[in-house]
Amino acid sequence: MPVVTLPDGSQRTFDNPVTVAQVAEDIGPGLAKAALAGKVDGELVDTSYRIDRDVNLAIVTGRDEDGLEVIRHSCAHLLAQAVKDLYPSAQVTIGPVIEDGFYYDFAFERPFTPEDLEKIEARMEELAKADYPVQRQLMDRDQAVEFFRNMGEDYKAEIIASIPSNEDISLYRQDEFIDLCRGPHVPSTGKIPAFKLTKVAGAYWRGDSSNEMLQRIYGTAWGNKKDLKAYLHRIEEAEKRDHRKLGKKLNLFHMQEEAPGMVFWHPRGWAVYRTIEHYMSAQQQRHGYQEIRTPQIVDFSLWKKSGHADKFGDDMFALKSEERDFAIKPMNCPCHVQVFNQGLKSYRDLPLRLAEFGSCHRNEPSGSLHGIMRVRGFTQDDAHIFCTEAQIQPEVSSFIDFLHEVYRDFGFDEVIYRLSTRPEQRVGSDEIWDKAEKALADALDSKGLPYELLPGEGAFYGPKIEFSLKDCIGRVWQLGTIQVDFSMPGRLDAQYVAEDGSRQVPVMLHRAILGSFERFIGILIEHYEGAFPVWLAPEQVVVMNITDKQAGYVRQVTEALQNKGFRVINDLRNEKIGFKIREHTLQRIPYLAVVGDREAETQTVAVRTRSGKDIGTLSLEAFADRLTQEELGRGRLFEK
Repeated sequence: MPVVTLPDGSQRTFDNPVTVAQVAEDIGPGLAKAALAGKVDGELVDTSYRIDRDVNLAIVTGRDEDGLEVIRHSCAHLLAQAVKDLYPSAQVTIGPVIEDGFYYDFAFERPFTPEDLEKIEARMEELAKADYPVQRQLMDRDQAVEFFRNMGEDYKAEIIASIPSNEDISLYRQDEFIDLCRGPHVPSTGKIPAFKLTKVAGAYWRGDSSNEMLQRIYGTAWGNKKDLKAYLHRIEEAEKRDHRKLGKKLNLFHMQEEAPGMVFWHPRGWAVYRTIEHYMSAQQQRHGYQEIRTPQIVDFSLWKKSGHADKFGDDMFALKSEERDFAIKPMNCPCHVQVFNQGLKSYRDLPLRLAEFGSCHRNEPSGSLHGIMRVRGFTQDDAHIFCTEAQIQPEVSSFIDFLHEVYRDFGFDEVIYRLSTRPEQRVGSDEIWDKAEKALADALDSKGLPYELLPGEGAFYGPKIEFSLKDCIGRVWQLGTIQVDFSMPGRLDAQYVAEDGSRQVPVMLHRAILGSFERFIGILIEHYEGAFPVWLAPEQVVVMNITDKQAGYVRQVTEALQNKGFRVINDLRNEKIGFKIREHTLQRIPYLAVVGDREAETQTVAVRTRSGKDIGTLSLEAFADRLTQEELGRGRLFEK
């Protein structure tokens, strides 16, 4: 008589073993119809799973995150079945779930075309509509190898042959199609409600470039048509906002093969970079940080002593000079400890907050590079706080306030919080970990901030909080972090004199708000679609004349605004004013100031925004006041 305990704490008792589907039916027909899978004692299973003991059970539907994963996994099989129906000579390989979708790799004699994808998607729709039952079966390993070889599926047979011989193999069948999979899957193909194939790309078998090239078909799947439509809209928006395209269009930066993963900043892009740097520098000074600068090339012995050589050695750029081994620094923390170590510190000196816009280099794989979002050379808004155990919680609380201020100024109001706690392999006593984890949790709780707990996801040297933000189209970007470090200060001989006169090792808090300037600017470009708020824009104003008669006054206006600290250019070309306005609007310049005879006579400017809004005719003083207020308000009081 199994007793099933549901998520709300209620229990149901059955006289005989039951399946997950039967439990859902017992609860109600609506849930039975929506059920895609079950979660038995935390393990995701098919609705056909047989319950013969007391368990905790959650019925999984398309509204659950686990339900989406089941739909996407099943949709990969639906894709494979459609390909095999249409192109019988194609061989199937693997088809996992990925973020927002799935893919499946195929071996086929010719490239798939966009027309092929249309046919495949249409066939998938037919198979879903047919609502074929999806059935699980087990097979002996060697039998399964022979089974797929006889089908001509050599790749699948190779995968199964690599599984230990004493393990049974789970297979899933839908109509005449059968595939290797551990599951779970939807009960029938009709439970896959909304999907779309998105693209085809090349992929090496098992990710090894020495193996043959396969074809990877990507797709996305959702719990309903509305969510699919919203996702496709986000993808369309993301394509329009691609920072690589806008970087070129707006003349912000470029990348080239001679310096892979390194950014060539153009004047307009560098203006944005420097604005952010100056802003962060002022904010850090206001919050009690002292800026420092440390070398980019450091003897390899320091990286060995800090532990980075063992963990990140393959990602470091190494060089040799005068029989000494050096490395270009991949991170700033060991160098910051060296600054702390100069001169014996007292408990009265703590907390000591050292900040650096540190230039770092990491040998990222070429295939992972992505515009300025993933690079080899980057600058971190890095800082390290040296403090006592008792100071951890107040320092973390203060940092969270600081981080919120910065994110709001850049136009981000929605922040996601995750707290990662002790992993199995770690340094430091349980007592110290208890204190550090409690300090981080208390900092979040004291501010009423909801957070996701990630047990075991902390670094080996301490727990951490990660801060992610959402952009205007709903994408989540992990940016800020604050990490407690019990290891590195001691490894690098950091000490301070405690109140009782003893020598103690300080706690080190690693913290960043933006992460890297390069990646953050890429996010800003996509968030604003290149239309930066006034305080960030490369040029804040362009002043234009209608005829040559106003050229002198245009120069006068430009100089006057520049002298007030604004980023202003002028356009004195012999072009029609409509042409000039359109061109500078496309360059996303926030304000366009037009000067004709009347404006020159009255010492005013006719102002419009890049969105086409007519601000009217303003005196130079009134226009400068508007710019000043918008800069101070970071654009929150004005049109973005």
